[in-house]
Amino acid sequence: MTELIGTKFDLVVIGTGAAATTVASKCASAGWKVAIADSRPFGGTCALRGCDPKKVLVGAAEVMDWVQRMKGKGIRGDQARIDWPELIRFKRSFTDPVPKNREADYAKAGIETFHDHARFVGPTAVQVGRDLLEGRYIVVATGATPRKLDIPGEEFLTTSEQFLELESLPECIVFIGGGYISVEFAHVALRGGKRVTILHRGERVLEAFDPELVEQLTQRTRELGADVQLRMEVHAVEKIGERLLVRASIDNEQRTFETDLVVHGAGRVPDIEHLDLPAAHVEAEKRGVKVNRYLQSTSNPSVYAAGDAAASGGPPLTPIAGYEGGIVATNLLEGNSVTVNYGVVPTIVFSLPPLAAAGFSGRAAREKGLRFRTHRETTNSWYSSRRVGEECSGFKVLIEEKSERILGVHLLGPHADEIINLFALAINSGIPASEIRRTIFGYPTLASDIQYML
Repeated sequence: MTELIGTKFDLVVIGTGAAATTVASKCASAGWKVAIADSRPFGGTCALRGCDPKKVLVGAAEVMDWVQRMKGKGIRGDQARIDWPELIRFKRSFTDPVPKNREADYAKAGIETFHDHARFVGPTAVQVGRDLLEGRYIVVATGATPRKLDIPGEEFLTTSEQFLELESLPECIVFIGGGYISVEFAHVALRGGKRVTILHRGERVLEAFDPELVEQLTQRTRELGADVQLRMEVHAVEKIGERLLVRASIDNEQRTFETDLVVHGAGRVPDIEHLDLPAAHVEAEKRGVKVNRYLQSTSNPSVYAAGDAAASGGPPLTPIAGYEGGIVATNLLEGNSVTVNYGVVPTIVFSLPPLAAAGFSGRAAREKGLRFRTHRETTNSWYSSRRVGEECSGFKVLIEEKSERILGVHLLGPHADEIINLFALAINSGIPASEIRRTIFGYPTLASDIQYML
């Protein structure tokens, strides 16, 4: 067996997504000798197989949704439809250039690139294919991967990444799980005229969001034709000819669902199994590499982790990954001096209409012992919803008594994905509800509704 000869670096980064690119670029700019490795095309989940390409599909679905909502209100869109192959070609115009451009950016920054699987072979050594990379520091930023369901027929499932590459969209689709992936892709498929079933084992889909708004969205999803099955446990997937059969149960009652496609939307886990972390004495848990407040491994001070691969306490979102990459870079370059402080982070489900949240839920606020009032309305009669034919919209805002501090905001409806950012800014900046109510907004705009939500 040929003995590997190691190449020494100041920093070895595993992964090429938002967190990895941020830390590698900052350290290279500071004059460090940096290597970066990834077995997949360079670019990471968001740019290649996650939020960015997904939003292209959602954009097409939004057009169809708008046309359908405005029928009988001045718009005749009888011929409007989604041309799926053409849409996928358009999507690829965003994703296809990414790996080449990312590699060129690394080269320009002086970062050495390696294309192969990486695994630890020592506390500060990583084997990438036939190369041995030795670093003063190692950063794990490998992102997340669909969690294993451990059911018979799991090999017949289509992942979210594979869904984004489908050359055609089948007529009948079953989604396993009721999280972001299932709900977002289900709404795309529904606007494409497909038959959709969601099988979720919990009491409601999108369990991290406000129950009342989720119920509104679920009702709308059913009205669009989706069969949303709750408390449904999936046990197996079978292939029968060209069709798939999903075996499930609810309250010990066996059910079967025949379909063309079964999509895995039942959650993601840190993509760290292949790294052989024990070889580097790096401890991990189900949320990722165990890290301290500096995002440094709790068991190996030469290793840091960021993004979805780190058990940092931050939500698994692309902006968080980039933010954590910056934290790691600062702590590498300047010594551990900066700790994570996420503040209020907006989270969004790109359903149609979108669902968004920032800050405390009512339950969390009560558990904190906070005294607050809740303003909740269904807003399909508001001008901003009526003029675009949107019958599914509403909000819930939590305002602390006496201080007028905004504690939490939950939105459903047109442009909720944009308006939530204004609320997050207000919460993080400590702007009280009373001051926002005094602000003169441009009208008629969705943002001008904010005053009436407080």
